[in-house]
Amino acid sequence: MFALQSSAVENLVVASDISVNLPNMGSALDAMMSRARAKSGFTLFTVNLDHLVKLKRDRGFLSAYKRADFVTADGWPIVWMLRQKGGEVKRTTGADLVEPLCARAAREALPVFFVGPSYASQRKALDILTRRYPGLRIAGADTPHVRIDAIEEAAAALATSIKESGARFCFLSLGAPKQELLADALRRHCPEVGFICVGAALDFISGHMVRAPRGVQLLKLEWLWRLASDPRRLGARYAQCFQLLAAEAWRMATDRDLRPDAQAHLSNP
Repeated sequence: MFALQSSAVENLVVASDISVNLPNMGSALDAMMSRARAKSGFTLFTVNLDHLVKLKRDRGFLSAYKRADFVTADGWPIVWMLRQKGGEVKRTTGADLVEPLCARAAREALPVFFVGPSYASQRKALDILTRRYPGLRIAGADTPHVRIDAIEEAAAALATSIKESGARFCFLSLGAPKQELLADALRRHCPEVGFICVGAALDFISGHMVRAPRGVQLLKLEWLWRLASDPRRLGARYAQCFQLLAAEAWRMATDRDLRPDAQAHLSNP
């Protein structure tokens, strides 16, 4: 399985090899801005249950995750698992990172590049972002057709444009694992650029996709909203996610029962 750790609690293990090292939105924004000011590149991934399922069967995806500079907890199940181990972690999604990072980038005149999703969605989203955040410098944008079996070729083709643009941040909106694999490859070509994987964020901003209402998110039922909107595509995926979550919950409950303090309590009622 996979290990999730939080910088809030040393050696916090939920499931081996993957570390959540940015426990909340503030720490994520601060870390990215600090790297950008220093012209030091990075990759940022947002781990969720679907990623954990994919990581079990995709070695390339796992390798990219191991090399990621920053990982946040995306999804309430990940937050819940980390909190069971004492981690002070808050949900930090790719969709929630885009606008506050654009606001900070605009204030400090740090150029931004966008990759994906579709031309129409990207164009509308960028128009909205530039109106909301005066001073936002769009260094460039592309909507390439990226094949999962040709990541290196796609990275080589994009790298020249990104480097020549002077961008300090690059948002990738291509879905997992494609965006993470591409970010990992681009990181090697563009050492001064931060690559942030944000999934459907631009589609939400443009209105091409509708995100769950805030109340639904607060009730931790965003997954149900998505499932109801596209049951045929998401049904099998969510079934695998629930299976993994159940297995992790059982493992954590068993581990608690086997701890020395628990054993002592049972032997001394």
